[in-house]
Amino acid sequence: MHYAVLGTGEVGRTLAGRLVELGYEVTLGSRSKDNPVAVEWATAAGGRAHAGTFADAAAGADVVVNAVGGQVALDALRAAGAEHLDGKVVIDVSNPLDFEEGRPRLDPVESDSVGERIQRTFPQARVVKALNTVNCRVMVDPGRVPGDHALFVCGADPDAKRQVVVLLGEFGWPADRVLDLGDIGSARAMEMLLPLWLGLFQKFGHADFNFEVRRKN
Repeated sequence: MHYAVLGTGEVGRTLAGRLVELGYEVTLGSRSKDNPVAVEWATAAGGRAHAGTFADAAAGADVVVNAVGGQVALDALRAAGAEHLDGKVVIDVSNPLDFEEGRPRLDPVESDSVGERIQRTFPQARVVKALNTVNCRVMVDPGRVPGDHALFVCGADPDAKRQVVVLLGEFGWPADRVLDLGDIGSARAMEMLLPLWLGLFQKFGHADFNFEVRRKN
C-alpha cells in the first residue's frame, strides 16, 4: 500500500516516517517537487520514502493523509487534485488553528469544521477525521502516555473508518481505545478540543498527555 502524506512539518514527517517503518511506500507531498525538507526526509528515510508535489503524492497513493494546517488544508488538497482523491480514504489530522492579534483561536468553530469542509469540497473522497487530538509523537507511539487514553474517529464511510482503525492499531492504538463518534459532523467536537489541549500543554510544559474516557460498564 502506498500512502501520500501532505505536509512537510513535524506532523507530516513524523507520520510519514512511522509509515515507512511499518513497511509502506510513502510520498511526502509539498507545494514544490524539490522542497528541500521533503527531499532531505526522503533521503534519510530510505528506499520506500519519496518526495514530490501534492499532486505527485496523491496520484500514486492508496490513502492520503492531510497533515497540513487546517487553514491551508483545502488549498493543499486542491493542489493534490480532486481526481487523485476520488474514492480514496483521506485521513484528516489537521486542526483549524488561527491567530488573531497573536492569540490562538479556531476558525472554523462550532458551526463547521475542517473535516466537513474537506468532505464537502471533495464529495467522492472518503474522509476520516482522526489523530488531531494528540501530539504527533503520541500519534505514532501511544505508549509515551500511560493508561487507557483514547483516540476519536469520525466520518461518513464505515469501511474507511475501519481501515483507519486498523492503521491506528499498527501505530499501537488498541481498537477498544479508538472511539467512533459517527458522521463527519463530529469533527467539530474533535477540533474544538484544541483549546483545552493547548491549555494543558501550557500547564504541563510538554505534549506527552492525552484524554482518557471512563464510562460505566
